[in-house]
Amino acid sequence: MKAMWSGSISFGLVNIPVKLFSGSQSNTLDLDMLRKSDLCPIKYLRVCERDGKEVPYEEIVKGYEYTDGEYIVLTDKDFESASLEKTHLIDIVDFVDEREIDTRYFEKPYYLEPEKTGPKAFALLREALKRSGKVGVANYVLRNRGSIGIVKPLDNLLVLNQIRYHEEVREAGELKLPGNENVREQEVALALSLIDQLTAKFDPAKYKDQYVDDLKRIIEEKAQGRQPAAPAKQPPPPKVADMMALLKESIKQKRKEAA
Repeated sequence: MKAMWSGSISFGLVNIPVKLFSGSQSNTLDLDMLRKSDLCPIKYLRVCERDGKEVPYEEIVKGYEYTDGEYIVLTDKDFESASLEKTHLIDIVDFVDEREIDTRYFEKPYYLEPEKTGPKAFALLREALKRSGKVGVANYVLRNRGSIGIVKPLDNLLVLNQIRYHEEVREAGELKLPGNENVREQEVALALSLIDQLTAKFDPAKYKDQYVDDLKRIIEEKAQGRQPAAPAKQPPPPKVADMMALLKESIKQKRKEAA
């Protein structure tokens, strides 16, 4: 893996030189845009709004519209100068119980690796986090954007899990949600029984992107000159008229599969 950032983790007066690596990868199909008549690839150009002329990438700068039509140009040096220290620092400001963090805040994982001068301090932080059961809440800057994340141990790793800022998480107060007044205890008992039968140890390797696999199969069939088979029609979902009957039937089917 190629490091995407280098700097240091800071907590108290301790500084640990580290490299940052992406901990996730995309599994989407790379599809090109084509002209329907002759399958000519579509090319996107960067053009000036005023004269319609293409602008070479080396002539493009970043700017902020300060007032209507008036821009302030920002250079790479400006981004660094905004907070030179923070652009190379993962600054742990608090230690918290991870269970207190709402899952809506979690966004993207990164892996941390110590530089040559940092293995001992890296291992010390990792062991201290393991024994405390806490995670570190840290501020850092990545790709010209201030971010917040949690530093947590995972086996021999330290993972920086990027989380969203509070203002980025939308409230759900406008949604029309039902209460529990129409839920019967017998239905809850059956639902708990079904959950118990469907409970398994979490294995992330078990779950695959079936949609992408199906698209790849269709592409292969078309490449070989075959017409992809029409998907089988799924039976309509049963109407939620008798919840007890649906739960009982679900449990019955699960028992059959288990047998």
